[in-house]
Order: sequence, then structure tokens, then C-alpha cells
Amino acid sequence: MKKIFILTGEPSGDKLASEVIKNLKKINQNIQYLSVGGENLKSLRIKSIYDLKEITYLGFTSVILNIFKINKKVNETVKAIHNFKPDLVFTVDSPDFTLRVAERVKRLNSNIKTVHYVAPQVWIWREGRIKKIKKYIDHILLLFNFEQSYFDKEGMSHEFVGHPLLEDKSKIAIDINQIIEKNKALISIFAGSRKSEIETLTPILIDFIKLMNMKYKDFIYVFHSTKENVKLIQFYINKEGLDNCEIISDEKIKSHILKKSVFAVAKSGTVSLEICNSKIPSIIIYKMGLINYLIIKMLVKTKYANIINIAAKKEIIPELLQTKCNPENIFRHVSSFLEDPKKIKNQIIEIQSILDTLKIDESSSLKAAKSLNIILE
Repeated sequence: MKKIFILTGEPSGDKLASEVIKNLKKINQNIQYLSVGGENLKSLRIKSIYDLKEITYLGFTSVILNIFKINKKVNETVKAIHNFKPDLVFTVDSPDFTLRVAERVKRLNSNIKTVHYVAPQVWIWREGRIKKIKKYIDHILLLFNFEQSYFDKEGMSHEFVGHPLLEDKSKIAIDINQIIEKNKALISIFAGSRKSEIETLTPILIDFIKLMNMKYKDFIYVFHSTKENVKLIQFYINKEGLDNCEIISDEKIKSHILKKSVFAVAKSGTVSLEICNSKIPSIIIYKMGLINYLIIKMLVKTKYANIINIAAKKEIIPELLQTKCNPENIFRHVSSFLEDPKKIKNQIIEIQSILDTLKIDESSSLKAAKSLNIILE
């Protein structure tokens, strides 16, 4: 029986990994798994060697402050992989953690195959990383077609598999009226998956909702959350006594809620692609510590944070970052969309033209699973 160790570093990576492994289990039932994962991999009955929350940190300063804990987790993970003796290590996103582990594992045993899913964003910063990565990663699975040229340049083995968030998975009909109050318009809220993101962004979003409530009476605000973060978000909602906020953590329901929404406010990240694919108008927000921001500003070589804006080379989706990420500014932008149907229509049309260049014909997760199975053999 073949063995695969799955290594993720945050909830979004856990979700991506689970979709691939779900497909791989259908293709090949003769594989044993062990992981560093979260709820999604656990739902596939794959054991995690420790809680994913123990390694989820936000920004440079958080990493520096927790460097000893992180190094301890790297050592613990490398030891667990060495003891498990896998045929393949499947690393997913979170390169500053997962690739450090992969490098150490490859040094210990060069016979272990290594595949990384979700390339580091070398088109944004640190393009030179590819030279180092190719020394310990045997194959890389790319989400975007335009990434291929960067890896071609360095002669690194790669495959474009597409982005799983651009797939339409909501085939089961769900009556959301049983979940959300009938005759209310929904606004989806995405405050992030890391605790540090939620602690930073949720108070801002709560104040934004309070401003909205002063002008609009018929909206329900639905926070899309991981199961681990429900209590934290609920704390902020209860603190302000808001009665028109809901929290959804069930993955089967989230996409249905999103598709029924009239608007979405989301933290900058991959979730924006899912929103765009659902044809929901949106803005993105993000805020981090000043030191983290200044470091990133020096290193990043793109004008925009959002992948749609980067691909379009212009701001289609408003980006409210740092000082622009405040309740009044979010309220102003959301209101301007809600009161201008033409503005909403234009954003959706422009986004769809960009998405057409990013999609593939078959399931991204299935294509990634097929690639893993071939490499495993």
C-alpha cells in the first residue's frame, strides 16, 4: 500500500487539499494517509498529527514573535513524516511553512517524492525562489495559466490544473429559507480564516453593519466561517447586540448562501475567486500591522492585491486596504453598488471576461488528483 503525507498550513489549504484527496480516493483506494490538516481532511477520516491552529500565523511580525514555536512544529512535522515513511509528500499552499518542511524531508530522504499545490506567488514577489524550490520539490501544480512561464524559465516540472474555486460544485438543492429569514436580502461577509485576521477585521465589519442598519432595514449579514472560528465571530456580534447577523460554517451551505447574496465584502484572498465565479458583486478589504505592511510594500511588485485586478491590470474590484479599510469607507463603497444596478452589472461583465481566461474544461481537483496518482506510481 502506498503512503501519502498531506501537509497544509491554514484552513484554506486544508479545504483545497481535501477536494484533491476526495478525488484521489475515488481513483485509488490503495493509499494510506497522514496529515497536518483541519476539519476538511478530518471529514475524510484522515488523521492530523496536531491541530492546524497551532501553526496559523499572520504576517511577518507574528511569524517572528512565534519563530521558536514554528521551528518546533517544523521539527515535529519532519520527524512525523520520517517515521511515517511516505512515498509522497503533498504540500499545499502556505509556502513559508510547508516548503521548509519539504526541504528538510528531501534532505533526509531524497527518494520521497514531493508535490506542491498552489505555487508561491512569484509573479508578485521573490521570483528567485523558484531556483531553490526546484531543488526539493519534484513537481508543482499551478492554479493559473500565466504562472507557467515563470516555471518554464527555470526548467521546473509543473502542470497547470486550474483553480478549484472556479468549479461549480453546488449541485444539491438547498432551501436557504430554512436557514435564513425569508424575504430578506443577503450580504455575505468573509472576515478570513485565521484568528488574527478575524480579530483585526471583524470589529471593522461590525461597525460597517451598524452603519448599514442606520440606512437599510432589510439586509441579513451572513459571516462565512470555519467551524473553529464561529465562537469568536459570535462574540463580536453578541457584544454589539446585532440581531441581523448569521454565521455559516457548513461547507455544503456556504456556496448556496453566496449565490443568493446581493453583495459580498471579503478579505483579500482566494475566496474572491469563488465570489466572482458566483457572479456576486463585491469589494475586498484587508488590514495588517504597520511593520508587516511596510515590509510587504517594499517587496511586492504588483499594483493590485486581487487576482482579478492583477489579471485585468486595472481595479475592477475595489480594494480597501490598510487605512482605506475602515467602516465608513466600506459603507460608502457598498452603498454605491447597491444603489447603482448598472455599476453592479458592469463589474460582473468585466469579471466574467477575466475568469474565462483562468478556467479549464475539467475539474481542477480531479486533474490534480490524477497528477498525484501518476507521480505516486
